[in-house]
Amino acid sequence: MRLKIQYATAWLLVLFLCGMTTSVNATHISRPVLVEPGTHYRVGEKVVVDGWVDYNAQPTADVLLHFMVTAKDGAILDEQSYVSDKQGHFHFEFDTRNQPPGLYTVTVTSHCLEVHRSICSFNSETVIFELANP
Repeated sequence: MRLKIQYATAWLLVLFLCGMTTSVNATHISRPVLVEPGTHYRVGEKVVVDGWVDYNAQPTADVLLHFMVTAKDGAILDEQSYVSDKQGHFHFEFDTRNQPPGLYTVTVTSHCLEVHRSICSFNSETVIFELANP
């Protein structure tokens, strides 16, 4: 009987520890913060998106960011990836010289630090801008 109690206790302890380790896998939450993005441009101007990466209310360096520009019909016009600089800031430019007037979208997605890639939440910010004739 004593062996059964020890066995049951050991089994419950293993189950308890396994339950604790599954709840340890948290999500790494970083997000891009856009700083005063422009919403009106003329054909030929560069669209500029500046911002910083927020992680625990602090700017964070070396976070991979994905930038995607899409037209109103959903066509992808530009895709680029950069890491945030040493101060946690980023800068993206889109050349509009060969684009027709209309509405466009820039989406900035945080892909987290390399070490956190498996638990990343991939947060995004979007800005819609209008491109007008000069």
